[in-house]
Amino acid sequence: MFVLCFLQLQQGIGRPSVYHAVVVIFLEFFAWGLLTTPMLTVLHETFPQHTFLMNGLIQGVKGLLSFMSAPLIGALSDVWGRRSFLLVTVFFTCAPIPLMRLSPWWYFAMISMSGAFSVTFSVIFAYVADVTDERERSTAYGLVSATFAASLVTSPAIGAYLSAWYGDNLVVLVATLIALADICFILLAVPESLPDKMRLNTWGAPISWEQADPFASLRKVGQDSTVLLICITVFLSYLPEAGQYSSFFLYLRQVINFSSTTIAVFIGVVGILSIVAQTLFLTLLMRTLGNKNTVLLGLGFQILQLAWYGFGSEPWMMWAAGAVAAMSSITFPAVSALVSQSADPDKQGVVQGMITGIRGLCNGLGPALYGFIFFLFNVELNTMDPIQGDFNIDPLPLHSPTEHALIPGPPFLLGACTVVVAFLVALFIPENDNPPTASDEDFEPLLQDTNVGRH
Repeated sequence: MFVLCFLQLQQGIGRPSVYHAVVVIFLEFFAWGLLTTPMLTVLHETFPQHTFLMNGLIQGVKGLLSFMSAPLIGALSDVWGRRSFLLVTVFFTCAPIPLMRLSPWWYFAMISMSGAFSVTFSVIFAYVADVTDERERSTAYGLVSATFAASLVTSPAIGAYLSAWYGDNLVVLVATLIALADICFILLAVPESLPDKMRLNTWGAPISWEQADPFASLRKVGQDSTVLLICITVFLSYLPEAGQYSSFFLYLRQVINFSSTTIAVFIGVVGILSIVAQTLFLTLLMRTLGNKNTVLLGLGFQILQLAWYGFGSEPWMMWAAGAVAAMSSITFPAVSALVSQSADPDKQGVVQGMITGIRGLCNGLGPALYGFIFFLFNVELNTMDPIQGDFNIDPLPLHSPTEHALIPGPPFLLGACTVVVAFLVALFIPENDNPPTASDEDFEPLLQDTNVGRH
């Protein structure tokens, strides 16, 4: 009886599909989205001095651990399957949630340490690669990225509402229950995507240090100029994005004087626009422009967005730049499609782990860099109005920002400069818009547009 139940748990529900991956991503980040408002409060209460700097250090440790672990987890998922590692990554990523109100110090410590397993995206993208062909993979990656945005459309607003009327403890409880639901969904409903023959042929095969060592993975990047260009582009473009993601809500609250509810509405609006960009616009752009030009267009939007954040000092500028930020969200799924096409079916975990490792490195360096620059320019979170009872939606606050500096957001301007370099690097990524011919039989280009099949 127990064996039958175990086998049923192993099988999941239905055939493996993109929709299984979508549900896992949605529940995980919806749970964290609920904590946007309580997180601001706990962060300020725990570190009343140098809040930006401490936030950067916490996220920095988490990102560096992700960088170290991503290649190993990706390689193991290529051998033992995706499902088990989805369970591990989701469990440890969500483990700190209940600690937010129980012990803030342990909460932030667990967030830092959970970085060793916070690589859900690499396993999810490998899962998607297992169940899609190259022609539809970029659209599938766009759907996954859009789901991430969709999870943030309503969850911060719901979290802010619950926090205002019922307190942060209820928000943490709801987020914990949703995280548990995600874990149960993986256990009961998610089938294994890696074909049995791939797992059987390699079951028990040792994982060498060369496969798991993140520095070895980076050294392998240099062996192919095209992959090297892609990885440099990912590093330079995601570094400012990681820093922005870690500190932007605090920046809106302190420097631009957004209320907690306005921040939630801002996240929701940008999230809705991102969903449109990563589904409708991404599919259209990939078919008409190709992978490389879509990446370049996304980088161009990111440059404009960061420059606007850097020079903007009025609330309406933040809203306008947020709309541009939504369009820049097409970059990541387009780059993921490029990288996926460079790998064999049994190496999707390794190649996605490599990219996730680089993004993890950015998640370590970006927040620390932003926090340090904010500290250098004396942009600090010294005062914060209480969250309780603050539920007036004021998209354009009457109170002007406390200080009108020439450059209100120095880190964002620096980030725009790094993305300019990423754009210049991406210009040199080769592309192949011509379908392969018989004479090309022995030559497989590393990168191909989505309308070109593999040999």
